[in-house]
Amino acid sequence: MPVGIIINVLSVVLGGLCGSVVKDRLSDTYKDTLNMIFGLSAFGMGISSVVLMRNMPAVIFSVILGTSLGLLIHLGDNINRFVTNLQNKFAGASDNINELITVIVLFCASGTGIYGSLVSGMNGDHSILIAKSILDFFTAMIFACRLGKTVSFIAVPQFIIFMALFLLAGLIIPLTTETMINDFKAVGGFIMLASGFRMLKLKEFPTADMIPSMLLAMPISWLWVTYILPLVS
Repeated sequence: MPVGIIINVLSVVLGGLCGSVVKDRLSDTYKDTLNMIFGLSAFGMGISSVVLMRNMPAVIFSVILGTSLGLLIHLGDNINRFVTNLQNKFAGASDNINELITVIVLFCASGTGIYGSLVSGMNGDHSILIAKSILDFFTAMIFACRLGKTVSFIAVPQFIIFMALFLLAGLIIPLTTETMINDFKAVGGFIMLASGFRMLKLKEFPTADMIPSMLLAMPISWLWVTYILPLVS
């Protein structure tokens, strides 16, 4: 039973609905201040994941190659168009598309969420996803104050992605090692750091285009440890 995934998805739905209801009752100063705190939280989560890195060359190569692949297939542009259509359909035209994309990446492509789904499917430990749900609820609520109820619909792709990982966990986890998992988390940490920069409006990193990095992280980590590291040691 995917208890952790259900809780995480509900936290986004409820947070988005609550934010869309109370958005007119909260001052811009209050919302801007909390947004800074969530950006800071994203930095903290990113740093805590990056420090787990076991093979720096493999992690950096994964981030660069994955982002390059995302840019080549115009992943960010495609997600941008999808989000724009979604925003126009449910909430009218908006100037906050970049902000909405940041939230989608934060909810659906974080290393914590992906790894938590795999762990949940493998051994039934839902603690990682439950902990993530606390942050997601308040993040969804604050962003819904700006973006409206569209934030709640992010729960749909989140559920699809996390459930797919939950169901595939039995096949994926046995093929991994602790080193591969730590390098995978580190790649997710870089994406979280990039999301933090976007949330604080410091730099518009192409976070959506960085998503393929997470698909490459474990294979590249394995190749580095198995074939390249013995040659350079």
